[in-house]
Amino acid sequence: MQILLILGIPALLAIGAFLIRNRKAYGVVNALGYLAVLSVSVVLLVKTVISSGAIAYFDFIYLDALSAFFIFVISAVAFASALYSIGYINKDVARGFISEKKARVYYFLFNLFCLSMFFVPAVNNLGMLWVAIELTTLVSAFLVGFYNTKRSVEAAWKYIIICSVGIIFALLGTILFSYAFSHVIGTRSLNWADIAACASKLDKNILKIAFIFILVGYGTKAGLAPMHTWLPDAHSQAVAPISALLSGVLLKVSIYAILRFGIIVINGVGFSYFGNLMVLFGAISLAISCGFILVQKDLKRLLAYSSIEHIGIISIGFGLGTPLGCIAALMHVFNHAMAKPLLFFGAGNIVSAYHKHNMNGIRGVIRVLPFTGMMVLLGVFAITGFPPFSIFISEFLIIIAAFMKGSYLIFALLLLFLAVIFSAFIYHFSRMLFGRPPKDMAPAGEPLSGKLAFLFLMIPICVLGVALPFAGKELVWIVQRLFQL
Repeated sequence: MQILLILGIPALLAIGAFLIRNRKAYGVVNALGYLAVLSVSVVLLVKTVISSGAIAYFDFIYLDALSAFFIFVISAVAFASALYSIGYINKDVARGFISEKKARVYYFLFNLFCLSMFFVPAVNNLGMLWVAIELTTLVSAFLVGFYNTKRSVEAAWKYIIICSVGIIFALLGTILFSYAFSHVIGTRSLNWADIAACASKLDKNILKIAFIFILVGYGTKAGLAPMHTWLPDAHSQAVAPISALLSGVLLKVSIYAILRFGIIVINGVGFSYFGNLMVLFGAISLAISCGFILVQKDLKRLLAYSSIEHIGIISIGFGLGTPLGCIAALMHVFNHAMAKPLLFFGAGNIVSAYHKHNMNGIRGVIRVLPFTGMMVLLGVFAITGFPPFSIFISEFLIIIAAFMKGSYLIFALLLLFLAVIFSAFIYHFSRMLFGRPPKDMAPAGEPLSGKLAFLFLMIPICVLGVALPFAGKELVWIVQRLFQL
C-alpha cells in the first residue's frame, strides 16, 4: 500500500523533528525521507496509469491516475524543498535569525504542511478534501509568519482571512453537490466516486450554481484573479522553501480540487459551462499578473505574480477542453512545479546575501553568488517559456490548442501577455544578475544541499524540453488514463 508510506513518512518525520536533537542530522534524514516518498509516488503513478483503474481503501482513500499524478508532483517539490531547507535553516540558525527550538518547529510545520497536501488528492470524500485544503491554510500560515516581523505576521493574517472566506464558498458548493446527489438518488454521500457515477442524473441548475461556489472558493486558494490578493504577500514573506511549496504545489492542489468537481459538472451539464468559466478566470489572471509584473520592485512578489500568470495559463488549457489543451495543461502543472521553486530558492539565496527584497538595490548576483546566479538565469528563461526548456513546450501547445479550436481572442491574448511578461522578466533579472555588485559584497559560499536542490529541479526542466516533442502518442495515452477517458 504505497499511500500508507506516502502519508506515513511525513507524519513520522514531523514527530522526529522533536526527537532528533541534532539539527543537521535531522535535515539530512528529512530530505532522505522525502526521497523515499518521491520513489513510492513514482511507483504509484506507474501502477495507476498502466492499470487505468482506481485504488480504493475503506471507501475513504480513492486513488486514480489523476490523484497519483498530483501526489507525484507534490512529492517532487517536497523533496527539493527538504533538500534546500538543510542549508537554508542551518544558515538562519548560524546568523541568529532563529533558535534551535524554532528550527525544530520549522521542520515540524514543514512536514505537517506536506502531509496535508498529500491528503487532498488521496481522499474520496469531498468533505474531507475540503478539510485537507483548509488544513493546508492553517499550517502554512505559521510558515508565512515564521520570522515574526510586522510584514510577515500581517501577510499571515491576510492569508488566513482571505483563504478562509474563500473556503467557505467551497464548503457551500460542496453541500450543494451533496444535496443534488441526495435529491435524485435518495441517499446521502460526499464520496466523489458516487457523485461522479450519477452526474448525468443530477439537477443541472444546482450543479451550475454549486460549481460557481467551488470555482470562487478553491480558485481563491489557487490564486486565480481576482481572488488572488493574499498570494503576493504570503509568497513574499514566507520562508524560501515554503514559498517554493506554496507556488509549486499548493496552488496546483487547489486546481486539483476544481478539476474533481469539474469532472462532475462536465458529465452532468456539458463541457462548455466548465470550459467558459475556466478560460474567463484564466484570462483575467493573465491580464492582472501581467500588469503587476511590469511595475514590480520586490523580488519575491515578482515571482508570486508570475505564479498567478501560470495558474491562469493552466486554467485556460483545461478550459479549452481539447485533448491537446488538457495534455498541455497537465504538462504545465509539472513544468511550473519544477521551474518556480528553482527561482524561489534563488531568491532565498539572493535575499539572504543582500538582506533586501527590493530589486533596485540588488546588482551583480552572478559575481556574488555564481552558482545561484547561473541557476536563476536559466530559471528565468525556463519560467518565461524560452526554448528548449520544458515550459516552452506546454505553453506552445496551449497556444496551438487555442488556435486550432478557433479561440482566436484567447490565442492573441496569450501571445500578447506572454511576450510582455517575457520582456519584463528579462529586464528585471538582467539588472539584478549583471552589473557591478555593491563595494562591500564579496563572493559568498553556497551550501552543497542547495546546489543539489537546484540541479534536481533543473534536470527535468531541460530533459523534458528536449524529450516531450517526441512523445506525442505516449502523452495522449497518458492523459486518457489520467482522466479515465
